[in-house]
Amino acid sequence: MTTRPQWKYMDKMRCFRKRSVFPLLGVLITFLLFFNLYMDGGYMLEAEKRQLGDSLMHPGNRYIHTFRDLSNFSGTINVTYRYLAGIPLPRKKFLTIGLSSVKRRRGNYLLETIKSIFDQSNYEELNEIVVVVHLAEFDLVWCENLVQEITRKFGHHVIAGRLLVIQAPEEFYPSLEGLKRNYNDPDDRVRFRSKQNVDYAFLLNFCTNLSHYYMMLEDDVRCSRNFLTALKKVITSREGSYWVMLEFSKLGYIGKLYHSKDLPRLAHFLLMFYQEMPCDWLLIHFRGLLAQKDVIRFKPSLFQHMGYYSSYKGAENKLKDDDFEEDSVDLPDNPPARLYTNIKVFENYQATKAYSSIIDEYFWGKPPSTGDFFVIIFNKSTKIRRIAIVTGTEDRQSDVLHHGALEVGQRSVETKQGWQCGSYITLGEFKGGKIEVNNVDRKIGFDIECVRIVITASQSEWLIIRTISLWTTQPVSQLT
Repeated sequence: MTTRPQWKYMDKMRCFRKRSVFPLLGVLITFLLFFNLYMDGGYMLEAEKRQLGDSLMHPGNRYIHTFRDLSNFSGTINVTYRYLAGIPLPRKKFLTIGLSSVKRRRGNYLLETIKSIFDQSNYEELNEIVVVVHLAEFDLVWCENLVQEITRKFGHHVIAGRLLVIQAPEEFYPSLEGLKRNYNDPDDRVRFRSKQNVDYAFLLNFCTNLSHYYMMLEDDVRCSRNFLTALKKVITSREGSYWVMLEFSKLGYIGKLYHSKDLPRLAHFLLMFYQEMPCDWLLIHFRGLLAQKDVIRFKPSLFQHMGYYSSYKGAENKLKDDDFEEDSVDLPDNPPARLYTNIKVFENYQATKAYSSIIDEYFWGKPPSTGDFFVIIFNKSTKIRRIAIVTGTEDRQSDVLHHGALEVGQRSVETKQGWQCGSYITLGEFKGGKIEVNNVDRKIGFDIECVRIVITASQSEWLIIRTISLWTTQPVSQLT
Protein backbone atom coordinates (compact mmCIF):
# COMPACT_ATOMS: atom_id res chain seq x y z
CA MET A 1 0.00 0.00 0.00
CA THR A 2 2.83 2.35 -0.88
CA THR A 3 1.79 5.99 -0.73
CA ARG A 4 2.35 8.29 -3.63
CA PRO A 5 6.08 9.16 -3.77
CA GLN A 6 6.01 9.89 -7.47
CA TRP A 7 3.02 12.27 -7.34
CA LYS A 8 5.26 14.85 -5.67
CA TYR A 9 7.25 15.33 -8.78
CA MET A 10 4.89 14.83 -11.66
CA ASP A 11 3.94 18.34 -12.51
CA LYS A 12 5.26 21.82 -11.89
CA MET A 13 1.88 23.34 -11.12
CA ARG A 14 1.41 20.80 -8.35
CA CYS A 15 4.79 21.68 -6.89
CA PHE A 16 3.82 25.36 -6.98
CA ARG A 17 0.64 24.62 -5.08
CA LYS A 18 2.56 22.51 -2.61
CA ARG A 19 4.96 25.38 -1.88
CA SER A 20 2.10 27.82 -1.42
CA VAL A 21 -0.02 25.54 0.79
CA PHE A 22 2.78 24.26 3.06
CA PRO A 23 3.56 27.66 4.69
CA LEU A 24 -0.14 28.24 5.31
CA LEU A 25 -0.49 24.78 6.82
CA GLY A 26 2.58 25.40 8.95
CA VAL A 27 1.02 28.57 10.38
CA LEU A 28 -2.22 26.70 11.09
CA ILE A 29 -0.39 23.82 12.75
CA THR A 30 1.65 26.19 14.91
CA PHE A 31 -1.51 28.03 15.93
CA LEU A 32 -3.21 24.78 16.90
CA LEU A 33 -0.17 23.67 18.88
CA PHE A 34 -0.16 26.90 20.91
CA PHE A 35 -3.93 26.67 21.22
CA ASN A 36 -3.48 23.23 22.77
CA LEU A 37 -0.78 24.42 25.17
CA TYR A 38 -2.87 27.46 26.12
CA MET A 39 -5.85 25.33 26.99
CA ASP A 40 -3.71 22.80 28.87
CA GLY A 41 -2.39 25.62 31.03
CA GLY A 42 -5.77 26.01 32.71
CA TYR A 43 -6.37 29.56 31.45
CA MET A 44 -9.75 28.72 29.92
CA LEU A 45 -12.93 27.34 31.37
CA GLU A 46 -14.14 23.99 30.03
CA ALA A 47 -17.13 25.63 28.32
CA GLU A 48 -14.80 28.09 26.60
CA LYS A 49 -12.55 25.23 25.46
CA ARG A 50 -15.48 23.45 23.86
CA GLN A 51 -16.69 26.62 22.17
CA LEU A 52 -13.28 27.48 20.72
CA GLY A 53 -12.64 23.87 19.77
CA ASP A 54 -15.94 23.71 17.91
CA SER A 55 -15.24 26.93 16.03
CA LEU A 56 -11.75 25.76 15.04
CA MET A 57 -12.77 22.33 13.86
CA HIS A 58 -16.07 23.38 12.20
CA PRO A 59 -19.15 22.01 13.94
CA GLY A 60 -20.27 20.09 10.88
CA ASN A 61 -17.25 17.82 10.82
CA ARG A 62 -18.08 14.43 12.31
CA TYR A 63 -14.55 13.75 13.50
CA ILE A 64 -14.94 16.18 16.42
CA HIS A 65 -16.84 13.42 18.17
CA THR A 66 -14.00 10.92 17.89
CA PHE A 67 -11.81 13.00 20.23
CA ARG A 68 -12.03 12.33 23.94
CA ASP A 69 -10.63 15.79 24.72
CA LEU A 70 -9.53 18.28 22.08
CA SER A 71 -7.40 20.13 24.62
CA ASN A 72 -5.27 17.09 25.44
CA PHE A 73 -3.21 15.83 22.52
CA SER A 74 -1.58 13.19 24.75
CA GLY A 75 -4.94 11.48 25.32
CA THR A 76 -6.23 8.66 23.16
CA ILE A 77 -9.12 9.00 20.72
CA ASN A 78 -12.43 7.60 21.92
CA VAL A 79 -13.04 4.77 19.43
CA THR A 80 -14.74 1.44 20.08
CA TYR A 81 -12.77 -1.13 18.10
CA ARG A 82 -13.90 -4.50 16.86
CA TYR A 83 -11.55 -7.33 17.82
CA LEU A 84 -11.51 -9.67 14.82
CA ALA A 85 -8.70 -11.94 16.05
CA GLY A 86 -6.68 -12.03 19.27
CA ILE A 87 -6.71 -9.75 22.31
CA PRO A 88 -3.94 -7.57 23.80
CA LEU A 89 -1.76 -9.12 26.50
CA PRO A 90 -1.28 -7.27 29.81
CA ARG A 91 2.53 -7.17 29.51
CA LYS A 92 4.04 -4.40 27.40
CA LYS A 93 6.22 -5.66 24.58
CA PHE A 94 9.33 -3.97 23.21
CA LEU A 95 7.88 -3.27 19.75
CA THR A 96 4.46 -3.04 18.12
CA ILE A 97 4.36 -3.42 14.34
CA GLY A 98 1.31 -1.76 12.80
CA LEU A 99 -0.23 -2.60 9.42
CA SER A 100 -3.30 -1.05 7.84
CA SER A 101 -4.89 -2.95 4.98
CA VAL A 102 -7.78 -2.47 2.57
CA LYS A 103 -9.27 -4.54 -0.24
CA ARG A 104 -7.21 -4.14 -3.40
CA ARG A 105 -8.42 -4.34 -6.98
CA ARG A 106 -5.30 -6.31 -7.95
CA GLY A 107 -3.11 -8.40 -5.71
CA ASN A 108 -3.13 -8.84 -1.94
CA TYR A 109 0.15 -9.04 -0.06
CA LEU A 110 -0.97 -8.87 3.58
CA LEU A 111 -0.49 -12.57 4.34
CA GLU A 112 2.99 -12.52 2.81
CA THR A 113 3.88 -9.46 4.87
CA ILE A 114 2.72 -11.07 8.13
CA LYS A 115 4.61 -14.25 7.23
CA SER A 116 7.80 -12.29 6.55
CA ILE A 117 7.60 -10.54 9.94
CA PHE A 118 7.35 -13.83 11.81
CA ASP A 119 9.70 -15.87 9.61
CA GLN A 120 12.49 -13.31 9.85
CA SER A 121 12.37 -13.24 13.67
CA ASN A 122 13.91 -15.77 16.04
CA TYR A 123 12.20 -17.10 19.17
CA GLU A 124 13.57 -14.41 21.48
CA GLU A 125 12.57 -11.66 19.03
CA LEU A 126 9.05 -13.07 18.64
CA ASN A 127 8.52 -12.73 22.37
CA GLU A 128 9.27 -8.99 22.13
CA ILE A 129 6.89 -8.02 19.32
CA VAL A 130 3.16 -7.73 18.73
CA VAL A 131 1.73 -7.27 15.23
CA VAL A 132 -1.50 -5.28 14.90
CA VAL A 133 -3.43 -5.45 11.62
CA HIS A 134 -6.12 -2.84 11.07
CA LEU A 135 -8.55 -4.04 8.42
CA ALA A 136 -9.65 -0.59 7.31
CA GLU A 137 -12.29 -1.93 4.95
CA PHE A 138 -16.05 -1.53 5.29
CA ASP A 139 -16.83 -4.67 3.27
CA LEU A 140 -17.52 -6.97 6.22
CA VAL A 141 -17.70 -10.12 4.10
CA TRP A 142 -14.21 -9.45 2.74
CA CYS A 143 -12.96 -8.81 6.27
CA GLU A 144 -14.49 -12.02 7.60
CA ASN A 145 -12.95 -14.13 4.84
CA LEU A 146 -9.52 -12.54 5.33
CA VAL A 147 -9.65 -13.03 9.11
CA GLN A 148 -10.40 -16.73 8.54
CA GLU A 149 -7.30 -16.98 6.35
CA ILE A 150 -5.17 -15.13 8.90
CA THR A 151 -6.28 -17.30 11.82
CA ARG A 152 -5.82 -20.47 9.78
CA LYS A 153 -2.25 -19.59 8.80
CA PHE A 154 -1.12 -17.76 11.94
CA GLY A 155 -3.37 -19.21 14.64
CA HIS A 156 -0.49 -20.03 17.00
CA HIS A 157 0.69 -16.41 16.86
CA VAL A 158 -2.86 -15.20 17.60
CA ILE A 159 -3.08 -17.55 20.60
CA ALA A 160 0.35 -16.39 21.83
CA GLY A 161 -0.78 -12.75 21.74
CA ARG A 162 1.67 -11.85 18.98
CA LEU A 163 -0.97 -11.07 16.35
CA LEU A 164 -4.11 -8.93 16.68
CA VAL A 165 -6.61 -8.06 13.97
CA ILE A 166 -8.87 -5.07 14.60
CA GLN A 167 -11.31 -2.80 12.83
CA ALA A 168 -12.51 0.74 13.55
CA PRO A 169 -16.23 0.87 12.67
CA GLU A 170 -17.31 3.12 9.83
CA GLU A 171 -19.43 5.33 12.10
CA PHE A 172 -16.27 6.68 13.76
CA TYR A 173 -14.88 7.96 10.45
CA PRO A 174 -15.20 11.62 9.46
CA SER A 175 -17.04 12.57 6.30
CA LEU A 176 -15.20 11.49 3.16
CA GLU A 177 -17.40 13.55 0.85
CA GLY A 178 -16.84 17.13 -0.28
CA LEU A 179 -13.17 17.06 0.70
CA LYS A 180 -10.62 19.73 -0.21
CA ARG A 181 -9.00 19.14 -3.60
CA ASN A 182 -5.52 20.26 -2.68
CA TYR A 183 -2.92 19.94 -5.48
CA ASN A 184 -5.78 19.55 -7.99
CA ASP A 185 -6.05 15.82 -7.23
CA PRO A 186 -9.10 14.01 -8.59
CA ASP A 187 -11.89 13.43 -6.09
CA ASP A 188 -11.29 9.69 -5.78
CA ARG A 189 -7.60 10.15 -4.96
CA VAL A 190 -8.42 12.82 -2.36
CA ARG A 191 -10.91 10.43 -0.80
CA PHE A 192 -8.41 7.57 -0.85
CA ARG A 193 -5.55 9.46 0.81
CA SER A 194 -7.86 11.21 3.29
CA LYS A 195 -9.33 7.90 4.43
CA GLN A 196 -5.82 6.44 4.62
CA ASN A 197 -4.83 9.17 7.09
CA VAL A 198 -7.80 8.26 9.28
CA ASP A 199 -6.99 4.53 8.94
CA TYR A 200 -3.50 5.19 10.26
CA ALA A 201 -4.77 7.51 13.01
CA PHE A 202 -7.07 4.82 14.39
CA LEU A 203 -4.32 2.20 14.15
CA LEU A 204 -1.82 4.39 16.01
CA ASN A 205 -4.44 5.21 18.63
CA PHE A 206 -5.11 1.52 19.32
CA CYS A 207 -1.39 0.69 19.65
CA THR A 208 -0.56 3.41 22.18
CA ASN A 209 -0.07 1.23 25.27
CA LEU A 210 1.00 -2.08 23.76
CA SER A 211 4.78 -1.55 23.75
CA HIS A 212 7.64 0.87 24.28
CA TYR A 213 8.23 1.48 20.56
CA TYR A 214 6.07 1.41 17.45
CA MET A 215 7.01 0.54 13.87
CA MET A 216 4.75 1.46 10.95
CA LEU A 217 4.81 -0.86 7.95
CA GLU A 218 2.63 -1.10 4.89
CA ASP A 219 0.82 -4.29 3.94
CA ASP A 220 3.08 -5.17 1.02
CA VAL A 221 6.63 -5.44 2.39
CA ARG A 222 9.17 -8.05 3.32
CA CYS A 223 11.59 -7.80 6.22
CA SER A 224 15.29 -8.40 6.60
CA ARG A 225 16.42 -11.23 8.85
CA ASN A 226 16.55 -10.37 12.57
CA PHE A 227 15.29 -6.85 11.90
CA LEU A 228 14.34 -6.46 15.58
CA THR A 229 17.92 -7.06 16.72
CA ALA A 230 19.07 -4.45 14.20
CA LEU A 231 16.46 -1.99 15.53
CA LYS A 232 17.64 -2.58 19.10
CA LYS A 233 21.22 -1.86 18.10
CA VAL A 234 20.20 1.45 16.55
CA ILE A 235 18.06 2.45 19.54
CA THR A 236 20.93 1.62 21.89
CA SER A 237 23.36 3.68 19.82
CA ARG A 238 20.95 6.65 19.99
CA GLU A 239 20.77 6.57 23.78
CA GLY A 240 20.88 10.10 25.17
CA SER A 241 20.01 11.74 21.83
CA TYR A 242 16.61 13.20 20.98
CA TRP A 243 14.54 11.77 18.16
CA VAL A 244 10.90 11.62 17.10
CA MET A 245 11.03 9.33 14.07
CA LEU A 246 13.77 6.96 12.90
CA GLU A 247 13.53 5.66 9.34
CA PHE A 248 14.56 2.20 8.17
CA SER A 249 13.29 2.51 4.60
CA LYS A 250 13.21 5.40 2.17
CA LEU A 251 9.83 4.45 0.70
CA GLY A 252 6.38 5.66 1.69
CA TYR A 253 5.18 4.92 5.21
CA ILE A 254 7.42 1.87 5.52
CA GLY A 255 9.84 1.27 8.38
CA LYS A 256 9.11 4.40 10.46
CA LEU A 257 9.89 3.99 14.17
CA TYR A 258 8.33 6.05 17.00
CA HIS A 259 8.28 6.14 20.77
CA SER A 260 4.87 4.78 21.76
CA LYS A 261 4.34 7.80 24.01
CA ASP A 262 4.15 9.96 20.86
CA LEU A 263 1.42 7.90 19.18
CA PRO A 264 -1.57 9.79 20.64
CA ARG A 265 -0.20 13.10 19.36
CA LEU A 266 0.46 11.61 15.93
CA ALA A 267 -3.00 10.03 15.81
CA HIS A 268 -4.65 13.36 16.67
CA PHE A 269 -2.46 15.14 14.13
CA LEU A 270 -3.35 12.82 11.25
CA LEU A 271 -7.02 13.02 12.14
CA MET A 272 -7.01 16.80 12.35
CA PHE A 273 -5.44 17.30 8.94
CA TYR A 274 -6.69 14.13 7.27
CA GLN A 275 -7.91 15.90 4.11
CA GLU A 276 -4.96 18.26 3.64
CA MET A 277 -2.29 16.01 2.14
CA PRO A 278 -0.93 12.42 2.09
CA CYS A 279 0.27 10.92 5.36
CA ASP A 280 3.97 10.84 4.43
CA TRP A 281 3.87 14.61 3.83
CA LEU A 282 2.05 15.22 7.12
CA LEU A 283 4.78 13.27 8.91
CA ILE A 284 7.34 15.87 7.87
CA HIS A 285 5.31 18.57 9.63
CA PHE A 286 4.72 16.39 12.70
CA ARG A 287 8.41 15.59 13.06
CA GLY A 288 9.30 19.27 12.75
CA LEU A 289 6.73 20.36 15.31
CA LEU A 290 8.34 18.02 17.83
CA ALA A 291 11.74 19.60 17.07
CA GLN A 292 13.36 16.92 14.91
CA LYS A 293 14.43 19.06 11.99
CA ASP A 294 16.26 16.52 9.85
CA VAL A 295 15.48 13.06 8.54
CA ILE A 296 17.24 10.32 10.54
CA ARG A 297 17.45 7.37 8.16
CA PHE A 298 19.61 4.31 8.57
CA LYS A 299 21.36 2.10 6.10
CA PRO A 300 20.92 -0.68 5.17
CA SER A 301 17.15 -0.50 4.95
CA LEU A 302 15.42 -3.24 6.92
CA PHE A 303 12.18 -3.37 4.90
CA GLN A 304 11.49 -3.73 1.19
CA HIS A 305 8.39 -2.95 -0.83
CA MET A 306 7.30 -6.13 -2.62
CA GLY A 307 3.91 -5.28 -4.12
CA TYR A 308 3.41 -4.72 -7.84
CA TYR A 309 0.01 -3.05 -7.66
CA SER A 310 -1.00 -0.06 -5.54
CA SER A 311 -3.96 -0.13 -3.18
CA TYR A 312 -5.17 2.95 -5.09
CA LYS A 313 -7.10 1.68 -8.14
CA GLY A 314 -4.69 -1.24 -8.55
CA ALA A 315 -2.23 1.00 -10.38
CA GLU A 316 1.15 -0.51 -11.19
CA ASN A 317 3.76 0.30 -8.52
CA LYS A 318 7.16 -1.39 -8.74
CA LEU A 319 9.13 0.93 -6.45
CA LYS A 320 12.06 -0.73 -4.69
CA ASP A 321 14.44 0.41 -1.97
CA ASP A 322 17.96 -0.11 -3.32
CA ASP A 323 19.40 0.25 0.21
CA PHE A 324 17.58 -2.86 1.42
CA GLU A 325 19.60 -5.87 2.59
CA GLU A 326 18.01 -9.24 3.26
CA ASP A 327 20.46 -10.07 6.05
CA SER A 328 20.85 -7.32 8.64
CA VAL A 329 22.12 -9.47 11.50
CA ASP A 330 25.72 -8.28 11.11
CA LEU A 331 25.02 -4.60 11.77
CA PRO A 332 27.53 -3.14 14.25
CA ASP A 333 26.60 -2.68 17.91
CA ASN A 334 28.42 0.64 18.55
CA PRO A 335 27.93 0.76 22.34
CA PRO A 336 26.96 4.11 23.95
CA ALA A 337 30.04 6.32 24.12
CA ARG A 338 31.51 9.84 24.12
CA LEU A 339 33.78 10.92 21.28
CA TYR A 340 36.69 13.38 21.36
CA THR A 341 39.23 14.62 18.83
CA ASN A 342 41.82 17.39 18.63
CA ILE A 343 41.53 17.47 14.82
CA LYS A 344 39.93 20.73 13.74
CA VAL A 345 36.34 19.98 12.73
CA PHE A 346 34.91 21.35 9.46
CA GLU A 347 31.50 23.02 9.86
CA ASN A 348 29.04 20.61 11.53
CA TYR A 349 30.76 17.32 10.63
CA GLN A 350 31.32 16.47 14.31
CA ALA A 351 33.10 13.45 15.69
CA THR A 352 29.83 11.75 16.68
CA LYS A 353 28.82 11.46 13.03
CA ALA A 354 31.55 8.91 12.35
CA TYR A 355 29.97 6.67 14.99
CA SER A 356 26.50 6.93 13.49
CA SER A 357 24.83 4.61 11.00
CA ILE A 358 22.69 7.43 9.65
CA ILE A 359 22.97 7.83 5.89
CA ASP A 360 25.40 10.53 4.68
CA GLU A 361 26.73 11.32 8.16
CA TYR A 362 30.51 11.29 8.75
CA PHE A 363 33.29 13.15 10.50
CA TRP A 364 35.21 15.68 8.39
CA GLY A 365 38.26 17.47 9.70
CA LYS A 366 41.04 19.69 8.42
CA PRO A 367 44.50 18.20 7.67
CA PRO A 368 45.67 16.27 10.76
CA SER A 369 49.20 16.32 12.15
CA THR A 370 51.39 13.65 13.73
CA GLY A 371 50.08 12.77 17.18
CA ASP A 372 46.53 13.99 16.58
CA PHE A 373 43.86 11.60 17.81
CA PHE A 374 40.24 10.56 17.54
CA VAL A 375 39.04 8.64 20.60
CA ILE A 376 35.86 6.80 21.63
CA ILE A 377 35.21 6.49 25.40
CA PHE A 378 32.58 3.87 26.27
CA ASN A 379 30.02 4.59 28.98
CA LYS A 380 31.16 1.37 30.56
CA SER A 381 33.95 -1.09 29.75
CA THR A 382 33.01 -3.49 26.97
CA LYS A 383 34.19 -6.70 25.36
CA ILE A 384 34.80 -5.97 21.67
CA ARG A 385 35.19 -8.81 19.17
CA ARG A 386 35.55 -6.85 15.92
CA ILE A 387 36.47 -3.32 14.79
CA ALA A 388 36.16 -1.90 11.26
CA ILE A 389 36.93 1.72 10.30
CA VAL A 390 36.60 3.29 6.85
CA THR A 391 37.90 6.75 5.90
CA GLY A 392 37.19 8.86 2.82
CA THR A 393 34.09 8.78 0.62
CA GLU A 394 33.44 7.84 -2.98
CA ASP A 395 33.40 11.47 -4.09
CA ARG A 396 36.34 12.51 -1.84
CA GLN A 397 38.71 9.59 -2.12
CA SER A 398 41.76 11.68 -1.26
CA ASP A 399 40.39 12.60 2.18
CA VAL A 400 41.48 9.31 3.71
CA LEU A 401 43.79 8.58 6.62
CA HIS A 402 47.14 7.90 4.96
CA HIS A 403 49.13 7.05 8.08
CA GLY A 404 47.43 6.01 11.31
CA ALA A 405 47.20 3.36 14.00
CA LEU A 406 44.28 1.77 15.82
CA GLU A 407 44.58 1.35 19.59
CA VAL A 408 42.40 0.09 22.44
CA GLY A 409 42.81 1.13 26.06
CA GLN A 410 41.65 0.86 29.65
CA ARG A 411 41.45 3.03 32.81
CA SER A 412 39.85 6.17 31.32
CA VAL A 413 40.75 9.50 32.94
CA GLU A 414 39.96 13.15 32.21
CA THR A 415 42.90 15.17 30.83
CA LYS A 416 43.42 18.69 29.48
CA GLN A 417 42.70 17.30 26.01
CA GLY A 418 39.50 15.57 27.13
CA TRP A 419 38.97 12.03 28.26
CA GLN A 420 41.66 9.44 27.48
CA CYS A 421 42.69 6.02 28.69
CA GLY A 422 45.74 5.57 30.91
CA SER A 423 47.24 2.83 28.75
CA TYR A 424 46.80 1.61 25.19
CA ILE A 425 47.64 -1.42 23.06
CA THR A 426 48.10 -1.05 19.28
CA LEU A 427 45.95 -3.41 17.20
CA GLY A 428 47.21 -2.46 13.74
CA GLU A 429 47.93 0.18 11.08
CA PHE A 430 45.59 1.71 8.52
CA LYS A 431 46.09 0.55 4.93
CA GLY A 432 44.39 2.28 2.03
CA GLY A 433 42.42 4.37 4.51
CA LYS A 434 40.83 1.32 6.16
CA ILE A 435 41.40 -1.09 9.01
CA GLU A 436 39.55 -4.17 10.21
CA VAL A 437 40.54 -6.28 13.21
CA ASN A 438 38.75 -9.51 14.18
CA ASN A 439 38.88 -11.56 17.41
CA VAL A 440 39.83 -8.47 19.40
CA ASP A 441 38.58 -10.02 22.65
CA ARG A 442 41.01 -12.93 22.18
CA LYS A 443 44.00 -10.69 21.51
CA ILE A 444 43.80 -8.56 24.64
CA GLY A 445 43.26 -9.47 28.28
CA PHE A 446 40.98 -6.67 29.46
CA ASP A 447 37.57 -5.12 28.85
CA ILE A 448 37.96 -2.09 26.58
CA GLU A 449 37.16 1.44 27.73
CA CYS A 450 38.67 3.38 24.81
CA VAL A 451 39.14 2.92 21.07
CA ARG A 452 41.59 5.44 19.62
CA ILE A 453 42.79 6.42 16.14
CA VAL A 454 46.25 8.02 16.25
CA ILE A 455 47.74 9.98 13.32
CA THR A 456 51.29 8.67 12.79
CA ALA A 457 52.31 11.13 10.04
CA SER A 458 51.04 14.56 9.03
CA GLN A 459 49.11 14.89 5.76
CA SER A 460 48.07 17.82 3.57
CA GLU A 461 44.66 16.34 2.70
CA TRP A 462 41.62 16.75 4.88
CA LEU A 463 40.31 13.69 6.75
CA ILE A 464 36.91 12.05 6.49
CA ILE A 465 36.13 9.21 8.90
CA ARG A 466 33.14 7.69 7.19
CA THR A 467 32.23 4.82 9.53
CA ILE A 468 33.43 3.39 12.82
CA SER A 469 31.84 -0.03 13.36
CA LEU A 470 32.22 -2.02 16.57
CA TRP A 471 30.83 -5.46 17.35
CA THR A 472 30.58 -6.64 20.96
CA THR A 473 30.45 -10.09 22.53
CA GLN A 474 27.49 -9.06 24.72
CA PRO A 475 23.79 -9.00 23.83
CA VAL A 476 22.54 -5.57 22.78
CA SER A 477 20.31 -5.34 25.88
CA GLN A 478 23.37 -5.40 28.17
CA LEU A 479 25.21 -2.51 26.51
CA THR A 480 23.21 0.32 28.08
